[in-house]
Amino acid sequence: MAFYARKLGFYAVTLWVAISLNFLLPRLMPGNPADAILIKLERDGGSVSEATVRNVQALLGSSDATLWEQYMQYWGSLVRGDLGISVTRYPTPVVDLIAGALPWTLVLVGMATLISFILGVALGAWAGWKRGTWVDHIIPATTGLQSIPYFWLALILIAVFAVGLGWFPVFGGYSVFEFPNGPEASWIFLSDAAAHAVLPAITIVLSSVGGWLFGMRNMMVSTLAEDYVTTAEAKGLRPRRIFAAYAARNAVIPSVAGFAITLGSVVAGSIVMEQVFTYPGIGQLLFQAVQNSDYALMQGVFLVITIAVLAANFFMDLVYGFIDPRARHNV
Repeated sequence: MAFYARKLGFYAVTLWVAISLNFLLPRLMPGNPADAILIKLERDGGSVSEATVRNVQALLGSSDATLWEQYMQYWGSLVRGDLGISVTRYPTPVVDLIAGALPWTLVLVGMATLISFILGVALGAWAGWKRGTWVDHIIPATTGLQSIPYFWLALILIAVFAVGLGWFPVFGGYSVFEFPNGPEASWIFLSDAAAHAVLPAITIVLSSVGGWLFGMRNMMVSTLAEDYVTTAEAKGLRPRRIFAAYAARNAVIPSVAGFAITLGSVVAGSIVMEQVFTYPGIGQLLFQAVQNSDYALMQGVFLVITIAVLAANFFMDLVYGFIDPRARHNV
């Protein structure tokens, strides 16, 4: 119980520091970001409502409030779920933009990352178990794919399978046309969205599976040299049981710890990949926010990414403590 209490306290403090930095960073920039945003809103959309002015000043600072008052206003807005108004798509609230983009990233990048992890760990365990055989030739191939830049691999896939063969759509998360009414509409939309997600998912899997495979293979080779594996072999246990219960189970522990960091970054998506495919996820939303100096949207996206990373790491710490009981006594 003390292990979990320490972990909870650590992540609570880390979350407070991250939110405080998210509050301070725009205010440390030269000039007044709030005034710059209000001027841009007036130029693009005419008159700006008093509520919008208050929201922008609460998020980015106002000239008639102390830093502490601004900090309290910022926390109050967070508690109410108010992340401000986006300049990029004025007057849409930041919460609505994030809510619209987040499911696309979670489904695509989350599933692709999970597939890459499972595939890499399984192949790595097999390569380590069959070390010195032809199976080891898988490693150079996957490592070579990992060394290819994300955007270049994505462009190759688009050129071959979308433009050349015409098997998949070229860009976007779904086709821009009017779907028919009725119960079949949702299935048509889902199948269309799945077709658009195939090439981005393949890009993520091919670019990341090599790291999991190489790491798991090396840990498997190291684990097979441990005394408890030698003892299990001397007892005459079946090779399948030694592979699963003794070797792979212990070799996968570092990969599980590394997966926590990768799982948390799922929310951030792959900015480059989403830009290449024009995929409507969090990565593209962040890129648009930076392009348009949309501080409210940037703060909202950074906040969601921070919470996701901390939540994923906290969850995986709990899983890690369950898989390896030694971790509960060494922390």
